[in-house]
Amino acid sequence: MNYTPEELRSICLKRSIFDGYNKKQVNNLLSLIDEDYSRVIKENEEMKSKINSLNEAIQHYKMLEESLQHSILVAQHTSEQIKVNACEKARLITSEAEINATKLLEAANLEVVKSKGKLEEIKSEIFSFKSKTEALLQAQMEILKQISIE
Repeated sequence: MNYTPEELRSICLKRSIFDGYNKKQVNNLLSLIDEDYSRVIKENEEMKSKINSLNEAIQHYKMLEESLQHSILVAQHTSEQIKVNACEKARLITSEAEINATKLLEAANLEVVKSKGKLEEIKSEIFSFKSKTEALLQAQMEILKQISIE
């Protein structure tokens, strides 16, 4: 039986005629109080044990939380590094592409200049060939005119 403090204060023990309080009633009451007190001590010990277990679990979860926070920070730092490296690599690729494009344009312009030079050379050769052919034809015409006259 669980006695509350108020119940214990309100217990009225009967007095026997010769011995004072009734021994049987006092012994029964003390037995019940002993049982309650023993049960409370046992519950108290169980609660303390449970509190210790829960405190250990809390410490475990705190360590796990710290580990996770550290992991998150490392992951954030790593992602920032990857981002910075990717931006740098993109800048280098763009720069290299611009340099290659400039070289290609210069090579193409040089090829155009060479082609124009070759075109002018061919035009000059055609003009020379035309001029020589016209001169040869005129000479042949002169020869033909002289042959016909005689």
